[in-house]
Amino acid sequence: MTSARMIKALLLTPLAVAAVAATLSACNRDKDKAAAPASAPAATVTETPASAGAPFGYKSETPYATVELKLPEAVRNQPDLHVRLYSESVKDLKAFVEGAQADRTEAGGDQGMPAYESLITFDTPVETGKLFSLARSDYEFTGGAHGNTAYTGVLWDKAMKRPVTAAGLLKPGVALSALDGLLCTAVNAEKRKRDPQAETVSLNPKDASGWSCPHAADTPIVLAPSTEPGKAGGLVFLVGPYQVGPYAEGAYQVPVPQAAIRSLLAPAYADEFAGAPVMPKG
Repeated sequence: MTSARMIKALLLTPLAVAAVAATLSACNRDKDKAAAPASAPAATVTETPASAGAPFGYKSETPYATVELKLPEAVRNQPDLHVRLYSESVKDLKAFVEGAQADRTEAGGDQGMPAYESLITFDTPVETGKLFSLARSDYEFTGGAHGNTAYTGVLWDKAMKRPVTAAGLLKPGVALSALDGLLCTAVNAEKRKRDPQAETVSLNPKDASGWSCPHAADTPIVLAPSTEPGKAGGLVFLVGPYQVGPYAEGAYQVPVPQAAIRSLLAPAYADEFAGAPVMPKG
């Protein structure tokens, strides 16, 4: 090798070494990338209907029907119940609108008839440590002299996040019929508050008065507010018009004090009751 070639080789050698080193470094980086675990995807928070909340009202007007739903602010603290009540009620209202349209179609048109109406209202919230209750009223007008109102009671176990039946408030083996006599006595007391001369009704079907007391098993129940905060003062039976008197008498909210039923209450819920019932005036 000539001296010129030797010098050229010596000059090229560092460049070659550097190129090889760069190539090896790049390969190593590729290997490191392949070996490194893939970064975990960002956690996604799935928003459930309950966590997203639900509206406190719904309203729809068509040529066939006007429908509306009203929920109290107090239900906000029970999101699972809130969503349940909202979705079920809106479903009922939409079915009512469809039924109204079908009625008009079968009748061959409106024929000057006013639109049907349906109003679902949840109110009178009562809350204890374990329980939450609401009264539901369904007003419907489908023609005639006046509309009709039906009542439903909502009882909710806050910890279990599920409904509680009226019978579930009582000890195992105790039937709601055990409350029939207490309910009948309370009904007569409420009737006499409105009319001191009101005739007494009994459990006998259509006795001399022409009316009879309802059975506890057939009557919606909610919790009664109490003189003791955080407790229920008893049970309130929701008695609709026509049940214990003429339509003009209207509906009744009939309280039965917890002291009268305490021995019948299930151990799981007995401590939720104390004090005396406090009923709204009017």
